[in-house]
Amino acid sequence: MVWDPPPRPAELAESRLISAILDGQFPINTTLPPERDLAVQLGVTRPTLRETLQRLARDGWIEIRHGRPTRVRDFWHEGSLGVLAAMAHHAKHVTPAFVENLLEVRLALAPAYARLAVERSAAAVADLLLDYLELEDLAEAYAEADWHLHRVLTIASGNPVFTLILNGFAVLYTDLARIYFAETRMRRHSQRFYTELRAAAAARNGAAAEETTRRVMLESLSLWRQTRFAGRGRRAAR
Repeated sequence: MVWDPPPRPAELAESRLISAILDGQFPINTTLPPERDLAVQLGVTRPTLRETLQRLARDGWIEIRHGRPTRVRDFWHEGSLGVLAAMAHHAKHVTPAFVENLLEVRLALAPAYARLAVERSAAAVADLLLDYLELEDLAEAYAEADWHLHRVLTIASGNPVFTLILNGFAVLYTDLARIYFAETRMRRHSQRFYTELRAAAAARNGAAAEETTRRVMLESLSLWRQTRFAGRGRRAAR
């Protein structure tokens, strides 16, 4: 058996600091404790702490100011895709509103990369979707297949920026997809999408692929909202 290597001290310190920022222990626009004190709190050496701070600064969590205390940035407005990737590993901080934000981003991007993918690689897209006609009717199967489809579409679009953005929330995407596809109606809805998108690809019709994808992504957002509010209602009734 191959075991995953244990996290390095800098990685553990980074995760703990991100959690502390997200928990509000170190609020936005406040400053971190001095290095000596912070290293003691985290249980790491000062060189390890400096490596950790450099990683956090790179992704936009903090601002290192020489001769002045390190500032906690407004990471929602000053962060990079690294913030998005980190959120995938801090699931307890992912709010329903944040999920909607991700779905809105997908709604903005997916129609464009679906059209480009069909225009550039229609046959490959149609062949891929042939396998989607007989997906195992399980949330896990749909979650993995849906992620794979969107990733292939971004690659086939010929624009690597689409792929980089999608990869930024890979873990979060599949985790949330398992929740989304837990309901049968969500799986049926996506199955219709795969069928319609395959028809557009088989016809080499990029405009149809774009229109279908936009409509389905908008419907998916609406379905997620319905599920969210239904969950609230069930909790309130208890």
